[in-house]
Amino acid sequence: MNTKSKAISLPEAQLMVDEWIKTIGVRYFSELTNMAILTEEVGELARIMARTYGDQSFKKSELNHDLADEMADVLWVLICLANQTGVDLNQAFLNNVNKKTKRDQNRHQNNPKLK
Repeated sequence: MNTKSKAISLPEAQLMVDEWIKTIGVRYFSELTNMAILTEEVGELARIMARTYGDQSFKKSELNHDLADEMADVLWVLICLANQTGVDLNQAFLNNVNKKTKRDQNRHQNNPKLK
């Protein structure tokens, strides 16, 4: 699997994860296990965000953090869950953008908190 830096689509990412799982990872973990792992990965990302952009400071043992890697971990497990449950992330994302556009057409422009 060629992983040199290049832009890939969501369908390509879903295929890459599926191929990796089936050739290197043996099989997918159960959906509930992956949901727990996703929660764990989001927590790791939250820890870095809280310490980088929030009020907390890093412990010495946390100084070698990698924000991009933690985001990629979240994306990886989310893709696993999508593959396992038959969700086409590309279509789901497009549908979600359309939903938000219709629902929030004027909502944010009229929000005084955002001015």
